[in-house]
Amino acid sequence: MQIPATQLTAQLQRGLKSLYTLYGDEPLLIQEAADAIRTAARGQGHTERTVHTVAGAHFDWSEVLASGGSLSLFADKQILEIRVPSGKPGKDGSQVLQQIAASAEGNDSTLTLVILPRLDGMTLKGAWFAALDSFGVTVKVDPVDRKALPAWIAQRLQQQGQHVAAGEEGQRTLAFFADRVEGNLLAAHQEVQKLALLHPAGELGFEQVESAVLNVARYDAFKLAEAVLGGQTLRVQRMLDGLQAEGEAAVLVHWALAEDIRTLHRIRSAMDAGRPLPMALRENRVWGVKEKLMERALPLLRPAQLAQWLQDAHTVDGIVKGLKQPDWPADPWDALQRMAMRVAQACRA
Repeated sequence: MQIPATQLTAQLQRGLKSLYTLYGDEPLLIQEAADAIRTAARGQGHTERTVHTVAGAHFDWSEVLASGGSLSLFADKQILEIRVPSGKPGKDGSQVLQQIAASAEGNDSTLTLVILPRLDGMTLKGAWFAALDSFGVTVKVDPVDRKALPAWIAQRLQQQGQHVAAGEEGQRTLAFFADRVEGNLLAAHQEVQKLALLHPAGELGFEQVESAVLNVARYDAFKLAEAVLGGQTLRVQRMLDGLQAEGEAAVLVHWALAEDIRTLHRIRSAMDAGRPLPMALRENRVWGVKEKLMERALPLLRPAQLAQWLQDAHTVDGIVKGLKQPDWPADPWDALQRMAMRVAQACRA
């Protein structure tokens, strides 16, 4: 049974299950969901906890099975936690997870919690994940996207008895807050908690937030690529400035942008050859946020335009490696800006 993370609390209140699976790539939200499950389990007498982190091809899955079937002398209920950071349990792990899932139903002595990263479509269709979903509760933990971040911050403030002013002033405060913590949800959480320590419950003014919230943005080259595909020109400029200021390698930023340009070109070529867009996206392993962005952008883009962008990417590749190119800025970050803005402005149109 699959539920969104927002419904986990309600599900736990209705009754604790014996098997939970969390998957997603936002560490803070995964941690909070896991804490909620552990708290509910302890309230039901699961006082012992065993953690197994699957690492390497030679991980011994027999230890996991042994843990699930044994209890100490000091506890009659336990939490068995299995973490698979790669999302790939392998052949032995797949069999063990299916076995654990099948035996979970009706097992009141052991609560099994499986923690996974974001999974691709093929993995979600695998036999081991299907077993976890069939016999337990699977919780998809989605990241908080940029548009939803101000509302998320407002909700967190409300939970500790604080709020911003109503109307445009409050929206400006939340937008400022979101800009400072963009790409780092854990930092946003910590900054919200800091405000609870600095100020009493009630309304927070812009000046109070401005003086308390540090510039803790963790700009990400791959989030930058998403902003480019979304046509968010102002955000693209801010993220490029942030990446440069934080010392990110220009070659990595170029790779993230160029890879999306190559993918767009391949999908456009497939469409022109008669491939349906959804099929072309799947064949190029595009899903999630980028799938939606490319679905929207591709009909706007001409083959000649994409060919020019490929040439731009080749040109900027030389610049970030120290080569000079006619009619292009010599500074790698200025060249990256020109390349990114050309794509963002076209996608925005």
